[in-house]
Amino acid sequence: MAELDDGVVWRAIRGDRAAAAELLTAIRPGVLRYCWARLGPLGATHVAPDDVAQEVCLAVFQALPRYQDRGLPFAAFVYGIAANKVADAHRAAARFALVRPVDTIAEPADEAPGPERHAVAADMFRRVTGLLQHLSETQREIIALRVAAGLSADEVGAVLGMTPSAVRMAQSRALARLREWTRDAVGEVLAL
Repeated sequence: MAELDDGVVWRAIRGDRAAAAELLTAIRPGVLRYCWARLGPLGATHVAPDDVAQEVCLAVFQALPRYQDRGLPFAAFVYGIAANKVADAHRAAARFALVRPVDTIAEPADEAPGPERHAVAADMFRRVTGLLQHLSETQREIIALRVAAGLSADEVGAVLGMTPSAVRMAQSRALARLREWTRDAVGEVLAL
């Protein structure tokens, strides 16, 4: 998340529209990357990551009047809401899969990217998700917050209740494991 001036947050809380717009401009890109990292491309769930990011931004602004500074970065507040909205989307996707069996596959409405590109993106997401599933939940959350959302180790530590050095160590170990697994997977492909 872009560095936020605490004054902007407090002005937005008091109802300053310009500060609210500046706050949205600062938080939205990181929230969007976080949602994409946690939900994947459309098709992995029935909820688009862009829609969940929009819900997060709306929820942040609805919760602003109740925001209390507890000594944590404002990012902890934002990504706490984001984590809850992503969890809601996963639960909704699970309910959707159980309740609505698909008899036929609908034709794609917009073929701008093309089926090949969708297939490649879905395959890449499947492979990366498969690798990430071997990590602990904490390591997956750290990767999503650090890499996808762009938060600092201090901000991730505040969100997860860890020290910044513990965040960096867990991230380093997770990335080393992912590199090792990726090297193994590339070796298998090249051997074919």
